Amino acid sequence: MKPMILAIALAFPFALHAALPASAEFKNCSMKAKKTTSKATLLKTATVKEAEAKQIALSTAGPGAKIAKGGIETEDGCLVYSYHVRDPAKSGQTEVFVDAGNGNVLKQEQEGAMRTAIEKPVDKTKEIGARAKEGVTGQPSTSHNKPQ
Repeated sequence: MKPMILAIALAFPFALHAALPASAEFKNCSMKAKKTTSKATLLKTATVKEAEAKQIALSTAGPGAKIAKGGIETEDGCLVYSYHVRDPAKSGQTEVFVDAGNGNVLKQEQEGAMRTAIEKPVDKTKEIGARAKEGVTGQPSTSHNKPQ
């Protein structure tokens, strides 16, 4: 019974996200991608490289800001870099979505401490899954990103 409850609790955030309609901010992205595309393929496809996307995300915050986590992903059918930026002048963190095709900031979402805490189990589940995949395939996974 406990494994079933745990599985439901871990799946709920994913199901909720999938049920939400596509955001208007992502309707005009420059590159489309499927959720099933591997991270390695997404990185090869992106016109904007990861280091440049990180700098763009950091430029949305004040001095001393740092990236807590993030990387390339598919969001509402768009190829984007998503970074959680911690600005010492603000509480919580801001999730910044950078278009992987042209470097435009598509969306910024301020996240408080509550949302950050809610996302931790999801992030941990993704990390465990990626490590298991690495153990099986013997190749490094690009599906989890460590803090910078």
